[in-house]
Amino acid sequence: MKLPKGTRYVQEKADNAVNFINGLCHVHGEWAGKPFNLMKWQEKIVRDIFGTVKADGNRQYNTAFIFTPKKNAKSELAAAVALYLLCADGEYGAEIYGCAADKNQAGIIFKTASQMVRLKPALAKRIKVNDATKRLVYPMMNSFYQVMSADVPSKHGINAHGVIFDELLAQPNRELYDVMTKGAGDARRQPLTFVLSTAGTDKRSICYEVYQKARDILEGRRNDPTFYPVIYGAEQGDDWESEETWKRANPSLGVSITADKLRQAYESAKGNPIEEKLFRQLRLNIWSEDTARWLPIETWHELAEGYDEYDLRGKACYGGLDLSNTTDITAFVLIFPPDKQRDVASNTASPQDNRYKILPYFWIPEANMEKRIKRDHVRYDAWQTNGYIMTTEGSVVHYEAVENFIKDLGQRFEIRQIAMDRWNGTATAQRLERAGFTMIEFGQGFRSMTYPTKELMRLILDKKISHNGNDALNWMLENMVVKTDEAGNVKPDKVKSAEKIDGAVALIMALDIALKGGGEPTGSVYDHRDLLII
Repeated sequence: MKLPKGTRYVQEKADNAVNFINGLCHVHGEWAGKPFNLMKWQEKIVRDIFGTVKADGNRQYNTAFIFTPKKNAKSELAAAVALYLLCADGEYGAEIYGCAADKNQAGIIFKTASQMVRLKPALAKRIKVNDATKRLVYPMMNSFYQVMSADVPSKHGINAHGVIFDELLAQPNRELYDVMTKGAGDARRQPLTFVLSTAGTDKRSICYEVYQKARDILEGRRNDPTFYPVIYGAEQGDDWESEETWKRANPSLGVSITADKLRQAYESAKGNPIEEKLFRQLRLNIWSEDTARWLPIETWHELAEGYDEYDLRGKACYGGLDLSNTTDITAFVLIFPPDKQRDVASNTASPQDNRYKILPYFWIPEANMEKRIKRDHVRYDAWQTNGYIMTTEGSVVHYEAVENFIKDLGQRFEIRQIAMDRWNGTATAQRLERAGFTMIEFGQGFRSMTYPTKELMRLILDKKISHNGNDALNWMLENMVVKTDEAGNVKPDKVKSAEKIDGAVALIMALDIALKGGGEPTGSVYDHRDLLII
């Protein structure tokens, strides 16, 4: 990067910042209470930012962009920088703002900074900590540090000396970043915006825009002498399984993050497309798409067993109902938790009995089957002949037929609960509830879907789930693409999936309530519910 004439490095200014931060204490894990002792890569950042000055003696850099994988101690470094700006930077009336996507995220750095204050007697005497308002006040210089999030109605009119932006990738839009970086510190001699982030998935975001600017500066395609870029991460073509790649991407490896932890994350990601994608994104800092093909289908096929309804009669199970719309596929999937009854002679359970078992059911309208076969290039007629799907009369799926079928299943199995998305099925849910079923409202967002989607993959890879070879369900699972967010949450993506995935969604919903539903029943089905009156 080409710096303006007169720019110079002032050792004393750099030393002041380094010495102040090294005098603080770590606040997390095994390092809590121990001196900060900046790592080499961190010390270089601090020295460059605070030691590089313009001809007038003020800081050369007004913005620092620190881009590293998760767990590389970015937050502690940011908290230390915030405290230096608050009380050791020589700025009277300094206003320091901690910004993030929401108050909880913004509170992470505040909490770290406040703990640093409490662990340092000299600071604890001089800095007032208000946990309720997430504010630090330094009366000696009439300065404060205040948490601010994207959901604050108005951020205009501030006069920032320092802005700490945590996880820029999580910002829902560019509004907060623009307000805090464009004119907010014009009245200050040497304002500093300290931006932290990890790679994400949205390449239209403000984070990707700033990342691209940082990369352009580092690679000589652009020059901005006020912008200080730091990027650690692997490249798309690098070997993600190589420990050399891990070392290059993680500057704190061996200190805040151990090789064992990375190795464990890698072992968990092997063979799992979603976990591999998240490992690349969060551990190696590689930008990725927000959707990914989900299932290694060969592994799924290996889990097929030759059981049928008769083998599972009377057993407890949980259902997932995806009504879709009346002209499309409706799916109902039952999942049976592992049988905990043991063989009396050997006192052991067979491998098959230790697996979750799946029974799927599907419906399409009879009248449009031929059109559907031509449109989807799928032999629905063959699936119907083989019992993999059913049809209802007419050109739409009649929910009444589906409800009656579920009521009949309720006489053969103990259906403890049924999960469904009620946005288009309130009437069906009410009728099934009147028939004696316990209906669970189930959202389709990340909050509801992440846990069971990841657990389903784990059960598949660990071979702790089995199915009866239903070709329609096999097809839907092979079609399924999942969407991920910046936090590593996942959910099925019906829009991006090439074909229908209704059965996969129903299975995930059923698995969630099965995992949360407790152990196997003992005794009769009717010890746990009354007779169903149809």
